[in-house]
Amino acid sequence: MKSGKLTRETINQLGVQPRKFPAFSIGDTVAISQWITEGTKKRIQIFEGDVIGKHGNGASSTFRVRKLAANGVYVERIYPYYSPIIDSIKIVRRGDVRRAKLYYLRDRIGKKARVKELVLTKEQKVLAEKKDAQKIAAAASTEKVTEPKVEKVSEAPKAEDKAPKVKEAAPKKEAAATEKVEAPKVEKKPEEAKTEKESSDKKD
Repeated sequence: MKSGKLTRETINQLGVQPRKFPAFSIGDTVAISQWITEGTKKRIQIFEGDVIGKHGNGASSTFRVRKLAANGVYVERIYPYYSPIIDSIKIVRRGDVRRAKLYYLRDRIGKKARVKELVLTKEQKVLAEKKDAQKIAAAASTEKVTEPKVEKVSEAPKAEDKAPKVKEAAPKKEAAATEKVEAPKVEKKPEEAKTEKESSDKKD
């Protein structure tokens, strides 16, 4: 039976959203475009290297990329898979490896530290491209489903703003009607006073 409370498995799935990244594996050379803030400006920096490890744990999933930097020094970076800092990932080439972790490359120097390239046939390349296209399409479809919910919430206050305008218009009409009724009453009083004076003079 499923528990109604939060468990370790359900907590790990919180914040998991489909990303439009191609399916890469261990040993692949990838180019990661990440956002970098410099003061008030933002720019995209590309970090290209070999994937030497992956850790799947729901929203906390990460992958490790190793790159040869200046002066023959290797640099490793750990990226959270669901981080908004990552803009896009591009696969440069596929690697042919038989291990899940390529940490042994840290002890290699020169050509021995390279990962053997996986040579694919035309049919295998077409299948790989189809899988990537299906994954990207599935991620785009889930985003479109969530968009209408945000629009409905924004339209609700507009109807409330129009309601008080109708209520304010009603008392203005009543005030105008009362002014028209009272105006002729004030004008009739002086005429009545004159007729009374004339009648009293005739009697005298």
